[in-house]
Amino acid sequence: MSTLQAITLDQVVDTARYPLSDPGGAEGRAVMSRARRELRTLGCTVLPDFIRPSFAEVLREECAALAPQAHFETETVNVYNIAVDTELPEDHPGRRTFQRGNAFVARDRIPGESLIGRLYAHRAFQDFIARCFGLPGLHELADPLSGLVLNVVEPGMEHPWHFDTNEFTVSMLTQQARTGGVFEYCPNIRSADDEHFGDVRDVLDGRGERLTRRLPLHPGDLQLFKGRYSLHRVSPVQGETARHSAIFAYSRRPGVIGSVARTRQLFGRVLPAHLAAEGRAVRGDRLLD
Repeated sequence: MSTLQAITLDQVVDTARYPLSDPGGAEGRAVMSRARRELRTLGCTVLPDFIRPSFAEVLREECAALAPQAHFETETVNVYNIAVDTELPEDHPGRRTFQRGNAFVARDRIPGESLIGRLYAHRAFQDFIARCFGLPGLHELADPLSGLVLNVVEPGMEHPWHFDTNEFTVSMLTQQARTGGVFEYCPNIRSADDEHFGDVRDVLDGRGERLTRRLPLHPGDLQLFKGRYSLHRVSPVQGETARHSAIFAYSRRPGVIGSVARTRQLFGRVLPAHLAAEGRAVRGDRLLD
């Protein structure tokens, strides 16, 4: 057993500040109340130094060692992740295209005994996240490639404006870019019933400053985010240091597996589980993406 494996998550996570094992206590209730309030009003909340600063370098080194396994493929995309040749009205924001240069290390390349692997599968962590979102529970994705991934943005690249397929996202910065790589988002710019194409178009055309927030993040911070309804991006990374972030994806229902097209787009490959599940997905809304 490695030294890291022998260390408990109570030692890695600041459980005095974020009591995973006692969410019903006064401190836990206060954390969750703030998280729910900010998610409701701002679409996002950050739990600073969720990972103790003394383990920040361990976290960085572990994820930096995984980064070379990311699938890199620059592609032309739009904010809805639909085909760029989809027939849309002339002024539709989906006609605006960007070069997506970020890459992902797939779940089957991340060891289960790694710090982020252990955190993702830890029941107390999952229950804590669910409570922060005000949900009765969460499930790990059944997808063998998604679920837990490492997002890698190399210098000169960016993760352009987009909406998430999942209603909510949990992420943790593990390595900060020297310059750039700023998380920017537009809180609740759309709803399950209204795409608000005009507001989205304003942001893409550079007229959406009133709608946009910039979020300072540091390695070890835990970010909870409603990415389904909030347009967001990671600005271009500059300098010589890549930006790395772990993404912990969960679902309200069990058995969720990504589509063949989206999986191949992100990871450059699909597995039998994706082929078997194709066509069985159930949408929770009628949004474009």
